[in-house]
Parts: sequence; C-alpha cells; structure tokens
Amino acid sequence: MLSDAVRSELAAELAVAERDRVPIDPLVARHPGIDVVDAYEIQLINIRQRLAGGAQVVGHKVGLSSKAMQEMMGVDEPDYGHLLGEMQVFEDVVVDTSRYLYPRVEVEVGFVLGKDLPGAECTEADVLDATVAYAPSIELIDTRIKDWKIGLCDTIADNASSAGWVLGPERVDPNLLDIKKIDAKLTRSGEVVAEGRSDAVLGDPTIAVAWLARKVASFGVRLKAGDVVLPGSCTRAIDARPGDDFLAEFTGLGSVRLQFS
Repeated sequence: MLSDAVRSELAAELAVAERDRVPIDPLVARHPGIDVVDAYEIQLINIRQRLAGGAQVVGHKVGLSSKAMQEMMGVDEPDYGHLLGEMQVFEDVVVDTSRYLYPRVEVEVGFVLGKDLPGAECTEADVLDATVAYAPSIELIDTRIKDWKIGLCDTIADNASSAGWVLGPERVDPNLLDIKKIDAKLTRSGEVVAEGRSDAVLGDPTIAVAWLARKVASFGVRLKAGDVVLPGSCTRAIDARPGDDFLAEFTGLGSVRLQFS
C-alpha cells in the first residue's frame, strides 16, 4: 500500500507523460508494494483533475476481459478505465498518430445504455434490460509506460491503457442480435489483420458490463443512461502506424473505420 503522497506523485508522472508524450518506467518496478487499490486511486486522481478542468465522463471501458489476458497478467477479474468526452475520435476525422505514444486498436461491441444500471447487485439481465443499442466500435489504446512493459497496476493506474474510441453509425436493438455470436473482422488498408467473436469477452460481453457496474459501485460510481460501455476486445490488439486505415466489420452490426495520419 502506498502513501497518499506517493499516489499523487505517480498520478502526476502519468499525467505529464500523457501530456508531453514521454513514457515513464513501470510503476510496479519502482514501487513493488503497489496494489490494485493504489492503482485505482492513482487513476481516479487524474480523472478528478480532468473533470475539474471541464472534461466529462461519458462511459467506461473494461480491460483484461479475455481469459488469455487474465492469465498473462496473473489475475482473475478484469479492470476498468474511464471514457471522457475529449477522448472520443470519429470516423470522418483522421487521427494524428503523434498525439499518442504506442497506439493500438481493438475491436469491440459497444453498449449504449438507455437507463441507469444498478450498482452492487447488477446482473447480466439488468445489463440487457438497460442497453438501448449495440454499436460497432474500435477502441484506441495506448500506454504511458515505456514499450508496453506493463503489469496489472501499471495499466489500472494509467486509466486501463485507454486513449480513445470511435463508434460506427449503426445502432442495433439488443433483442435482434445474440451478443455472444457476433463475428468481427479487422482490416488494415484492406488486409485482414485480426478476427474474433464477441464471446471472446468472458464468454458473454454482458458479464463484463455487469462486473463493471458492480466494481465502480464500490467507488461510489454508477453507470448511467446515455453512457457508452466498451466491454473488451473481440480480437488481439493491433499496432496503429501513420497512414493506417482500419475497418472493423461485425456480423449483424455494421462497421466502423478509424484512420491515422
């Protein structure tokens, strides 16, 4: 467990690294006593500061939602980060790659909430009841830690390695689509670079969203109507390079594009 002073110091390091695009050494290597509570508190310090500066929370993302990633990190549950309005990117605006350190993209089925989710008692049925639409999504991830050499507490403290996201135009009624059987394909400049299926996310992405609602409730946070929730990637993460043109296509859900300058 770290002191409040050290937590604040590490939060400031991460904020400066993101602002100046200069990566820092892993937190876990320099502070072996850091734990998950420390890491979430570090994340929240930076989120509170950004909110004080005028940013708005418009949703959350779930990370480590595949069994393979959990085994790699040595954990038995996902992690989460905040989606801020200022982080959103768009299909018709080319992303400046130089804004990021080590950008990667992931393919996800986004959840758009039509009403608030319950907190500590949230179930998968509650998630389906509250979801007004599924949407095709690409998450833009990044790390402020040198060369993606991250441990669990590094990524949690760093807002779950979140950097941005884009939603495609389609919005599909959850009653019309089996959330566990959505095939996804990612192409880069026309070449297939990743394929997967929505059940790669804990067997059912609604499990990830229900977990998220319960987890954030422990920090006094609720998932609200209008929020976007990214439950985790259907595919492996792919490096984003200058000039890359990504297209993610989903069965029954349409597509979404993300281009980098």
